[in-house]
Amino acid sequence: MNACELYLITPPTLDPIQFKPLLIEALEAGPIAALQLRLKNVSDDEIRKVIDILQPVVQDRNVAFILNDRPDLAKEYGCDGAHVGMDDAPIELARSQLGNDLQLGVSCYDSRDMAMKAGEKGADYIAFGAFFPTISKDTDVRAPIELLSWWSEMMELPVVAIGGITAENCKPLVKAGADFLSVIGAVWRHPDGPAKGVQNMLRAIIEAEEEKQ
Repeated sequence: MNACELYLITPPTLDPIQFKPLLIEALEAGPIAALQLRLKNVSDDEIRKVIDILQPVVQDRNVAFILNDRPDLAKEYGCDGAHVGMDDAPIELARSQLGNDLQLGVSCYDSRDMAMKAGEKGADYIAFGAFFPTISKDTDVRAPIELLSWWSEMMELPVVAIGGITAENCKPLVKAGADFLSVIGAVWRHPDGPAKGVQNMLRAIIEAEEEKQ
């Protein structure tokens, strides 16, 4: 069984020039599996500008660069994949736009049925959540931790846990079988900076993995 890994998501609004040094700080603080660029209410030109500035920073460090919502731009710009939700591109369309070589992630909230259908339609990983209250996204969904246990026991497709995850509350998610922990505020809003946020998360993951054994 693979150890749980950290999957960063960017804040929904950012200035790429100001954010770049913070991103470098986070990526160099410890092993990160992926960074998802998640921008809301911005133009295609703005998305392209941010990709141009941030994607090399991420990929040069052997971290997967995932684009939220836009599999078409992910393919066009050489991203490593795209992540879609219920209100984004249909899974079949996203899969066809990405081709077979790029990663496709799908948000499935608290729905077992949606997750199974996502796998059947070509998702490379699925995401459940929110598991805890979060200010990063407006959602009423509260996924039960048991959902991770059920999925990891039944399915081989990787599962991402998302939503209000911190170093203080993440251990049950790791023990339940999450392959990745997806975080925003625990890193970017950490009072001592993103490097400390990453280090705290990684330390908590390691401790949870050790307690699992």
